[in-house]
Amino acid sequence: MRSTAAAPASLPPAALRLRDAERTRGEILDVATHEFAERGYSGARVDEIAARTRTTKRMIYYYWGGKEELYIAVLERAYAQIRAAEQTVDVEHLDPISAIRRLAELTFDHHESHPDFIRLVSIENIHHAEHIVKSAVLAGLNTRAVDVIVRILELGRAQGVFQRDDVDALDVHMLISAYCLFRVANQYTFGAIFGRNLTDDTRRAHYRQMLGDIIVAYLTRASPRSASLAH
Repeated sequence: MRSTAAAPASLPPAALRLRDAERTRGEILDVATHEFAERGYSGARVDEIAARTRTTKRMIYYYWGGKEELYIAVLERAYAQIRAAEQTVDVEHLDPISAIRRLAELTFDHHESHPDFIRLVSIENIHHAEHIVKSAVLAGLNTRAVDVIVRILELGRAQGVFQRDDVDALDVHMLISAYCLFRVANQYTFGAIFGRNLTDDTRRAHYRQMLGDIIVAYLTRASPRSASLAH
């Protein structure tokens, strides 16, 4: 029996065009992300990106202006995704140790599931971050990552849980990022040299736990300077 429920009202033409444009932009960014990650900035071709999407090179240039602008948009979206994930850490309702461990594990999970992001970071370092510095968006985005850690550190120190007085939020961000980036970016060379697959599912829980343990142990142990002053 045919349903008698009324069909949803059609969107007005302007809203439909906007929706279609946003969907097209998203599809282009998806393909461009993979193209830049696989071939690098110099090797990627806008023609190839257009051929793999339902659009044209002319339309890509209409949206972004050129290859460099498209690449910067790809970087901005990639960083926005990890920054958005970090904002989900409930600092207000987690104890500081649980919060910093959660942040470390979240970064571990995100980097593992977004290998293109790792490749993009590596590629941009090859280019000495010349494209990132041209973005008006990325500086503000990445400040949010540090802000989360600042809040966790402040709470941990106020509660007497974190003993280090010589560590700032950027130090912690670097430690977490270094571990997570290395595991994904160096998996092939590490495997070839040492015969161990860093992304092996059987060792995943071990490495994830190890990261959290390292960060927590580092923050909860007093710095050598503080220990010497205490004596």
